[in-house]
Amino acid sequence: MNEEMAGRTRVETVMATIRQRIAGRSLTPGARLPSVRGLAASMKLSTSTVVDAYERLVAEGAILSRPGSGFYVANQAAPFALAEAGPKLDRAVDPFWISRQSLEADETDLKPGCGWLPPSWLPGDSMRRALRTLARAEGAALADYSPPLGLPPLRQLISRRMGERGIEASPDQIMLADSGTQAIDLICRFLLEPGDTVLVDDPCYFNFHALLRAHRAKIVGVPYTPSGPDLELFAHVVSEHRPRLYITNSAIHNPTGATLSPVTAHRVLKLADQFDLTIVEDDIFADFEYTPAPRLAAFDGLERVIHIGSFSKTLSASARCGFVAAKPEWIDGLTDLKIATSFGGGRMTAELVLSALSDGGYRKHMETLRHRLARTMGEVAARLKGLGITPWLEPQAGMFLWCRLPDGIDAADVARAALKKRIVLAPGNAFSLSQSATNFMRFNVSQTLDPRVFEVLGDVLAR
Repeated sequence: MNEEMAGRTRVETVMATIRQRIAGRSLTPGARLPSVRGLAASMKLSTSTVVDAYERLVAEGAILSRPGSGFYVANQAAPFALAEAGPKLDRAVDPFWISRQSLEADETDLKPGCGWLPPSWLPGDSMRRALRTLARAEGAALADYSPPLGLPPLRQLISRRMGERGIEASPDQIMLADSGTQAIDLICRFLLEPGDTVLVDDPCYFNFHALLRAHRAKIVGVPYTPSGPDLELFAHVVSEHRPRLYITNSAIHNPTGATLSPVTAHRVLKLADQFDLTIVEDDIFADFEYTPAPRLAAFDGLERVIHIGSFSKTLSASARCGFVAAKPEWIDGLTDLKIATSFGGGRMTAELVLSALSDGGYRKHMETLRHRLARTMGEVAARLKGLGITPWLEPQAGMFLWCRLPDGIDAADVARAALKKRIVLAPGNAFSLSQSATNFMRFNVSQTLDPRVFEVLGDVLAR
């Protein structure tokens, strides 16, 4: 037999043969497979090749191994129904709608509504170098838990990076988490009781709503302006509702792309001090900035502000790693909670992120990415304007355009119509607690370049 048959290795050929027999019902669930020696003889292969193929089929769940007896066909899942493969068009447009549609989309679907960059825009070569470095690491990096606070060299690097943005935090004030979302979840577990009030921007990142509802918090919104939260309404809300937390982005705001002004930041911190309000500052888009915007944590010195970040947007969504920076006594309590809920952190991921961030190519990659996003922002904004879709503002940096649709157009209706064409959009009310963004849409410019997006939008808007 040749080394490869129809493009397959010998092991793959054996696996394909068994799969075909199972699919053709010549091997039914529970049936015993040919013995290793018998199949090897009939296919004129070595027994080791058949053993390898059988073990791989066991690993993928197609067959079962019964020591001393042989290999048997596993019970098969229900037949795949093609009708179930399409998008779920009848799902309510709620905080989960965009997440589910974006995460369940396949590679051929278009995702202008998602919150991450296309794979080709990410530093794939840096990640491959980091993986090769990790593969040569000592056994502890590949097998051990991280210490409770997380990998010390990565925390030291994060401390230095935060210092570049005016935030003073020693490595002992930084705790690694599995993601930015887990970081917020731990903070909510640590500081909230069911029924506590939490203040969010309106609009804000839709998953804040979902996460806070999971913690049974009472959510109150305050309108967001191009320079930060509406100060008059912010003061009224914190006075009337006395929220326990305020969760916000202060650098590049999601979804609006707005930037917090120094004047607004100082006033927010004064109100936080007056009404005993803790602020959670989500800073996951920090590396997209050309010039660092004001950080509440920098002005506050991590007294009332908890600062969080992650690397999913700039390195890889597959390498989940985030962090929390807070005052020491809160870090101590958060660390105990992290141990209680997830024990040790993912050391391999932390090692991978450290290697990629330490790579000399990361800063160059980010510089190139910022310029690429700026060019794309202008191109997408111009094409959207041609359809009557108007950006709320022109962001200084980042990947999002928060846009107003033509009068009388419901963004949810547009999103449902586009989904039938395998295009995932992000309708405004998914971001709005008050449901006041009916005719708004968030566009991820890096995912909005395909001409089909504009063709479908034009068709839907013309109806």
